[in-house]
This record gives sequence, C-alpha cells and structure tokens, in this order.
Amino acid sequence: MIWHLVMEFILADISTICFGVLMNIPKRAYIPGGIIGGLVWILYVIMYYQLHFGLAMSNLLAAIMISILSLMAARKFRLPMIIFNVPALVSFVPGGQSYQVVRNFVLGNYGTAVSYLYQVIVIAGAITLGFGLGDVINAALHYRPKKWKNR
Repeated sequence: MIWHLVMEFILADISTICFGVLMNIPKRAYIPGGIIGGLVWILYVIMYYQLHFGLAMSNLLAAIMISILSLMAARKFRLPMIIFNVPALVSFVPGGQSYQVVRNFVLGNYGTAVSYLYQVIVIAGAITLGFGLGDVINAALHYRPKKWKNR
C-alpha cells in the first residue's frame, strides 16, 4: 500500500512539474509546485479510495488544499498564487470523463454519456467551489484588521 502511494506521489509530482514547464512558470516554482500537486493527489487518493468520501467531496477537499498550499507557497517564494494553483490542478481535471461523454454520444450510448457528463459537472463544480472556499479560508486565516488611528 505504501509503495503504491509513493508511486502515485511521484507520478503526480512529475505531471505537475511537466505542466508547469508547459505553462512556462519560473524554474524556482517547479519543486514546490510539484510537491503541492503530489501531496494533494495523495490526499485525494486516500479520501476517495480508502475513506470512500465520494467523488464530489474528495475533489472539493483537494481543491481547498490546493488553494491553501498554493497561497503558502506563493507567500514563501514571493510568486503569484496561480503559478502553483494551475499546475497542481492538472491531475483533477476530468479530461477522461469529458472524452467518454463525447465518445458515448457519438456512439449513441446516451445513458452512459449522461452518466459521464454528470461526473464532469460534479468534478468541475467541486473544484470551482473548493477554490472559492479555499480563498475564503485563506482570507480568514490571514485577516489582519487595520488599527484605528486617533486624530
């Protein structure tokens, strides 16, 4: 089991870094971005396959973690948050399900196509909601009220 998770981490790390290279992010962001992508993928695998949280909840919590970890990395490395967000998100994009939607519609398997379409909508919605909630959590964690000045 542990070797399986190590391999998942390594492959997610490599895919995140490779997508970062394609996006032309700064070289100093490759390793931290890859670590974020790998860690969040392991979190997703554990939640979905071991803890059986379900498709929506696993993607939602993974997107929240991407958002939180990306802000931490952005502050540490003084880079924009999106440099870490987008490459780490690559593993979660429902490209395979989107392909299956089109394929099954073309082949006339409408029931199967609708089932895959439902998965695409759930994953995309969970990721979107997760990024939004992650921003809210980040704002709550890093909120510093301005001090009132007496004049």
